[in-house]
Amino acid sequence: MRRLIKEKSKTKRQAEYRKERLTSSLTVTQEHRDIIRAGTTTTKHQPSDFSPLLANSQWLSVPQLGLCSTSNSSRHTLHHFIINPRRNLLDLQTILPGTKLSRLFLKQPNRKIFPGFLFPALGGLLFGYDIGATSGATISLQSPELSGTAWFNLSAVLLGLVVSGSLYGALFGSLLVYPIADFLGRRRELIISAVLYLLGGLITAYAPSLSVLLVGRLLYGLGIGMAMHGAPLYIAETCPSQIRGTLVSLKELLIVLGILLGYFVGSFEINAIGGWRYMYGISAPIALLMGIGVWLLPPSPRWLLLRAAQGKGSVKEYKEKAVLALSKLRGRPPGDKVSEKQIEETYVSLKSAYADQESEGSLLEVFQGPNLKAFIIAVGLVLFQQITGQPSVLYYAGPILQTAGFSAASDATRVSVVIGLFKFVMTGIAVLKVDELGRRPLLIVGVSGLALSLFLLSAYFKFLGGFPLVAVASLLLYVGCYQISFGPISWLMVSEIFPLRTRGKGISLAVLANFASNAIVTFAFSPLKEALGAENLFILFGVIALLSLLFVVLLVPETKGLSLEEIESKLSK
Repeated sequence: MRRLIKEKSKTKRQAEYRKERLTSSLTVTQEHRDIIRAGTTTTKHQPSDFSPLLANSQWLSVPQLGLCSTSNSSRHTLHHFIINPRRNLLDLQTILPGTKLSRLFLKQPNRKIFPGFLFPALGGLLFGYDIGATSGATISLQSPELSGTAWFNLSAVLLGLVVSGSLYGALFGSLLVYPIADFLGRRRELIISAVLYLLGGLITAYAPSLSVLLVGRLLYGLGIGMAMHGAPLYIAETCPSQIRGTLVSLKELLIVLGILLGYFVGSFEINAIGGWRYMYGISAPIALLMGIGVWLLPPSPRWLLLRAAQGKGSVKEYKEKAVLALSKLRGRPPGDKVSEKQIEETYVSLKSAYADQESEGSLLEVFQGPNLKAFIIAVGLVLFQQITGQPSVLYYAGPILQTAGFSAASDATRVSVVIGLFKFVMTGIAVLKVDELGRRPLLIVGVSGLALSLFLLSAYFKFLGGFPLVAVASLLLYVGCYQISFGPISWLMVSEIFPLRTRGKGISLAVLANFASNAIVTFAFSPLKEALGAENLFILFGVIALLSLLFVVLLVPETKGLSLEEIESKLSK
């Protein structure tokens, strides 16, 4: 009996103790109220990791609610979770960051973040649109019935200048932007590129003579060169690391969407008199939208802090601008405490990294230490992107598909639409999976498929001419593998791997190398085809693809989920 009374007493004391602990855990102290009002948390942020995506949820008044090292923070988290049931889902994902729900949520770009990356990515769409529109414009421009000009009878050289005019402009734009990129900043660079796109499209559309047309093509190309430099920089420096891969790859997706749009416009305008003017002119309103959109965006907070750390102006003024920029990008109130805290930590990190360096990195610095490793990786990726035969394989796409049952050359634009649709679908898959699967796996699988498809194309031309399905399968395999590997991931990694101090100049050199190699492959294709034959040319491209696979396996690091500063640290080891 005594034992029973003692056990009941013990059970009662335990129940009271648990009740007391629960009540204590639900207590919100003055410290917690201050935290809620300030919009901050005691969780330690990584330097210059500009807040996880959960920080932007409209459901959360506290940007990072999670299990912290202090008991007070834990009490606040439990209180918040239990007392506010309509917020439970997002809080549960914060408390259990490894859950499937959390991973799913992080893959969905916040609607307030998205515009900050859509408008810069329009620079990629306009680049792709030029590629697609030109394929139809050259047919229209040379037609005696459809050109609407007295100078339709273009020689091969003049036609080549029309087609490659934007490419030469892009080369010149890459050279032009190199010495001024860090001074201009990413946002102003994109605004200038939008103006060049607009002028180039309008001048080309209304060109009264061939010389004016070539000027318009050159101006448009200048816009391409600047946009291909500024867009990946701005996106990489302003997006949360969890979705950086997806958003930087969005630029490649929009390039392919631009190609597809150009093909569609060409297929509708191909029979109109002066249809080439409409094909080129439609780029103008898109450029205007890009310019207005980027104008409304803030400058890159990381770029502002870099200028402050380098002593390029008032530190206080640059910090204030960076706080406002980050608040706007994340959809927070101007000058909120969360942004202030993150900006301060980022500035301390940058200042310690560049304490003894008062200027941006020089050209020579790009070829030294960790910068050299980043340069080799970046230039290697953009070179292999071109010299694995991308321009020449697409050049053969029409004839190959015609042998597979597609009708005459008059259907070439519609056949191009089919290829463009497939490219778009495969790029979309890459964009959705790049932050889940990682960069290296997609590169390794995609480049392996490139090599296989090139060898199959060679076999088709040499042995299998009677099996057109082999040609179709090989072509689609090539396009698909390119779009999940070199297509989006090359530029994504180029935007990630350079240290902040030399990022502007490093990406300038990578853009220059890309357009230069594109020009070399484009102009070397015809003599190589005549000298080697199509079957041997594709074998050559296949061997180069195998070399690029070796390059990826040995040198290219995995950057999935890492902040830009963590990537810099990884490359410096």
